[in-house]
This record gives sequence, C-alpha cells and structure tokens, in this order.
Amino acid sequence: MSNTLWLIVPAAGQGKRMGATKPKQYLALGEQPILAHTLSRLYAAFPRAHLVLCLDNDDCWFNSAWVPFANWQRVSGGAERMDSVLNALKSITAQQDDVVIVHDVARPCVTSADLLALLHAANEHPSGALLAMPVADTMKRANAEQLSTATESRDGLWHALTPQGFRYALLRQALEHAVDHQHVVTDEASAVEALGEAPRLVSGRRDNLKITHPDDLALAAAIMASQAAQGSGTSH
Repeated sequence: MSNTLWLIVPAAGQGKRMGATKPKQYLALGEQPILAHTLSRLYAAFPRAHLVLCLDNDDCWFNSAWVPFANWQRVSGGAERMDSVLNALKSITAQQDDVVIVHDVARPCVTSADLLALLHAANEHPSGALLAMPVADTMKRANAEQLSTATESRDGLWHALTPQGFRYALLRQALEHAVDHQHVVTDEASAVEALGEAPRLVSGRRDNLKITHPDDLALAAAIMASQAAQGSGTSH
C-alpha cells in the first residue's frame, strides 16, 4: 500500500451552464460554497492526504480558509480538466506507485464509505478504479434532429462518477499520452483505458450528484440533509 495519498481536485472551470456570476464551485450550498463542502467530505475520509487544488490563475473568489488539509498546494488550472490534472501531477513529488485520487469539485455529496471503497480498490487493482453506478434507465439513441431512432441495450453500461484513483505513474502516462495524441478526455479512466488498461468499477451511491444546472443546488442541499439525518455523509 502506498505511503502517501494524493488528492487532486480540478476547480478551474467556469461552470457556465449554471448561468451564475461566478464559477459554480463558489455558489452557496447552505452556509458554505460547494468547494468547501467537497473538501470537507474528502478530509473526513482522508485527513492525512496531500491535497492539490487546481485553480484558475485569475481566480478572485478562493479563500484558503475553506481548505481543512494540513498538507495542500495550489496549482494552475489548464484549458481542459485533463490539463489541470496533468499540471497537478507534474507539481508533486510522488512515488511511482503512490495512489492519486481525482475528484470533481462539483460533487459535494460523496460519502466517506464510497471514498474509502474507492481507495481500497485503487490500491488493490493495478489499472486503478473509479466510482460508478449501473445504468438503470432505458437508453435512447438520437439523431441530429434530437429524434429517438433506437433503444440501446443497457447491459454492461455504467455511469462514470468520481472520485477515480490510479497509481501516479500510470495516470501521468495516460494523460501525457492523451495530450500527445490531441485526445481530449473528460475523465481520467478514459485516458487510462486508451492505454489498454481496464480500471475496476466500484459501485457507488446514486446520490453522488454532480452539480451542473441551477436546479441541482436545491437537490444537493436535500441530499446532504438526508445524509446528515442518516449519519451517512461523513461516517467511516
């Protein structure tokens, strides 16, 4: 098992689909911004981890008081998520087999149980692991006019979530390969898959919501209230 656990949180995006006056990670969710909630969830599960926070160079909203980690650093975000994560990987002094976990800043509802399950799988499986959930809905194939033209089998289909965890050397190789081949990847697992690897799917909770649209804020607040009532949000 790795001696050092690294957490990378890309938080340089603008979240334009929210239609807000500031990036979505700084929108209020209760009394704290989304970013603060997300970091709190990560800290509850991994208090001794080293955090790398990817922020835009012109970010004027960030407050270091929201970071609960003793060991953390800020790095410059890139044009794409993969660029931010690669910047983070290049900035740290990790061992080749250190586990690196990447988590969306806009997923503040992830539970400690899911985080710990992901870490265990990433430590055990050489190709890494990602939280995911089996597709439950009927899947439709659309044409250019947004008309439903076919129903796709959902057998073997999963929704990819975060966090996703991989050994440092493998993740860096995968992202550098994507950059070299000008292949924009939307998650780390797809970059690793492009090397011929097969990361393990770790079944995660369905309430691990990614805040993307304005309505998601109220839904996230309801999820967090429910988790607090059940004691499941930050319990080990």
